[in-house]
Order: sequence, then structure tokens, then C-alpha cells
Amino acid sequence: MIKLFVGLGNPGPEYEATRHNAGFWWIDALARELKLSLSYDKAYQGLLARTTIDGQTVWLLEPQTFMNLSGKSVGTLARFFKIQPSDILVVHDELDIVPGEAKLKFGGSHAGHNGLRDIHAQLGTGDYWRLRLGIGHPGIKSEVVHWVLKKPSPDHRIAIEQSIDRALKAVPALLKGEMVKATAIVHTSKPPRPKLPKPAPATEAPTDKPEA
Repeated sequence: MIKLFVGLGNPGPEYEATRHNAGFWWIDALARELKLSLSYDKAYQGLLARTTIDGQTVWLLEPQTFMNLSGKSVGTLARFFKIQPSDILVVHDELDIVPGEAKLKFGGSHAGHNGLRDIHAQLGTGDYWRLRLGIGHPGIKSEVVHWVLKKPSPDHRIAIEQSIDRALKAVPALLKGEMVKATAIVHTSKPPRPKLPKPAPATEAPTDKPEA
């Protein structure tokens, strides 16, 4: 079961609405749903909330170390409370998934994501769960850094928020350790395809010539 929910992002108002902070957006939404308030904890260098659900302690964490040092916050908390990597869910932005979709996966490489890279290093393993929130790709590798640190378009922001809302439906299963069920919920909760407008009815051409 998931005992520690981690959202990745960068601290500060200048980064708050950027694509790289999608993980923070998800944790904020979960905190609202659970009626929790995140507050800064110096010991774990992050915004933190703690609650008990069905007799189990559950943590919400937003590292405030900047993205590339996220593992310092995650690793310190996990070691102190003896939380196994397999009981951790890290929520992060994902370039290779379109806005509006999300994917749940266990293990694997960090795929160049600096936040995951540091978590790998601090936990000593990649065997933890990830919720990948699609932010789309700029199409050019050299533009990636600029892309993730920029605000999404209004349409993309709405799509990302909708994927966050749908992924939250998997939280009860995640808390119970029903990972197959949680994966099915996340992966089948795709945005509806937009309906194409109906073609306008054909009109007959007038038979009378207009007057000159």
C-alpha cells in the first residue's frame, strides 16, 4: 500500500504554474480532498502533511529543495519512518504523455528526469511507484528545459487538471495496496474525445437570377 505520496516541483511563486510543478498540483488536490494542510518541516525540507486512514499513517510531501535535490527530502523522511520504496508514490510531469492523460508504473529508469534521478540515488533503488502526468513534448529536444519551466497553454492546463482529478479516483485503491485496480483506474480514465461538429445541411442554390 502507498504510505508516502510525493509530488515533485520547484518552490517559489515564479515556478508555481509551470509544467514542471504538475506533481505539486496533484498533491495539493489530494490534500484538499483529504482536508489536510501542508506545512513546511525543516527536518524533511518540504511541505508536509500527515494523517491516519484505516489505522495506517499516510504522508503527503512536496520537497522544497528544488527539483534536482528532491531525493534529499524523500530519502530523509522514508529512512526515518522506515517507509519502503515500494510503499512510495512519486507524482511528476511526463514529457512523453500528452496533456490530459496519466500513467501509473512501478520501477524503471529515471529517463532523464532530474527529480527522479535524485530520488533513485537517495533511495538506492528505482523500485518505487510513479504517477506520470502528461505535459506533452515541445517536439525539439533543445526546447525541453524551456518547455517544462514555462506555463502550459490554458487548454493544456485544463487538460492536466482533468487528468489530476481522474487520477485521484485511484487513491482508495492505492491506499489499500490494490495496485492492479489502481492502474486500471488511471489508465482507463482518459479524456473523452471531442465531438466533431455536425455538417451543416446542404442548401439548394437559388433558381432566380438576382436583379442587376
